[in-house]
Amino acid sequence: MTDRLYYHDSFLYEFEAQTVDVLPNADESGRTAILLNQTAFYPTSGGQVFDTGLMELPDGNKLRVHQVEQNDNGDVLHFVDNHVRVERGTPIRGSIDAERRQDHMQQHTGQHVLSAAFIRLFELPTVSFHMGSESCTIDLDAKALTGQQVEAAEKLANQVIFENRPVEIRFVSQDQARGMGLRKIPVVDKEELRLIDIQDFDVTACGGTHVRSTCQIGVILLRKTEKVRQGWRVEFVCGGRAISTARKDYAVLAEAGGLLSSHYRDVPQQIRKSQEDARLARKMQEQLVEELAEAHASKLLAEHHGAGGRRVIKKTFADRDQAYIKLLAQRLTRGNENVVALLAASSGTPAMVFAASPDQGLDMNTAMKEALARLGGRGGGSKELAQGGPARVDDLETVLNELATKFAS
Repeated sequence: MTDRLYYHDSFLYEFEAQTVDVLPNADESGRTAILLNQTAFYPTSGGQVFDTGLMELPDGNKLRVHQVEQNDNGDVLHFVDNHVRVERGTPIRGSIDAERRQDHMQQHTGQHVLSAAFIRLFELPTVSFHMGSESCTIDLDAKALTGQQVEAAEKLANQVIFENRPVEIRFVSQDQARGMGLRKIPVVDKEELRLIDIQDFDVTACGGTHVRSTCQIGVILLRKTEKVRQGWRVEFVCGGRAISTARKDYAVLAEAGGLLSSHYRDVPQQIRKSQEDARLARKMQEQLVEELAEAHASKLLAEHHGAGGRRVIKKTFADRDQAYIKLLAQRLTRGNENVVALLAASSGTPAMVFAASPDQGLDMNTAMKEALARLGGRGGGSKELAQGGPARVDDLETVLNELATKFAS
């Protein structure tokens, strides 16, 4: 089992070790996995993502560590490119990406503080933690979560940060841990537990990397909440991420304010006004389209007297969509006797709508299927109205003309 140096010092960025094993083609990318007798590289576990960095060999060659995982035996696997051959027993000098490690320490310790704040204020335990590349989340065992509760937890968490409380690493037995007020005693087959102790605020069993004092977290910013299957999910960022996130959020709001010719604080009000204006515009447009279809239907009915009392109206539109020709077909046939409408739209996505007055005893669904059998595509409907999308339009006029002749006879 690999000796994990970060258990004792999360600020250890360089170390020396001995190569224990080399596993070629250890993942789907064909990368090599190197096992060391000891390491400061943190492997993905407990919601925290892995460290990256370099391994320097005695001959000066350097291997980039792209990913770090742990296997079932407790060994830490360092995945590197296989362009340099490494033998068992080779000494290496490892160096951690310090900026990435510091970011992870801020996020993970911030999570401990935030989870403890929700417990202290509202008895809402954290059931899972996830550290992403841009933000982090905790899932709370909660049936409900209000905005006031979120703000209160954020305020308490930042108060603890500003108080600069020490963050200590302790190793205790399972029996000792039971009397120390841990948020949760982990179910693990270990005689000794590693605890992260935030002075007079939180004690938690954890194998992750953490800061030495709460002020090194910087700040905690809660961003959004959402209902999930196991409770409520809270998204947050800490430290440097909080600063960059706030800067990006401000830039987006400022740009939106500029586009709306308003102060960024007035953006929500302006958006609501724009939405209402758009709703009224859509309603007016729908009314105008209905009026246009009504007038269009009257004109077409006046132009088609029909033979034998039946008026067959066939027309293809190059500048209308399926919604319009369906509305027009309904205006032509509903309330008017002895009318058959064979309409098509050839621009954009081709469409056909066939309709007949209820008194005709015709089957528009069958007619549509016959047309689509020749033109390809899918569609269907009822005896009085059917619609479909032809796959080809080269024979569209021929098919419509044949149907018009059929229904006119």
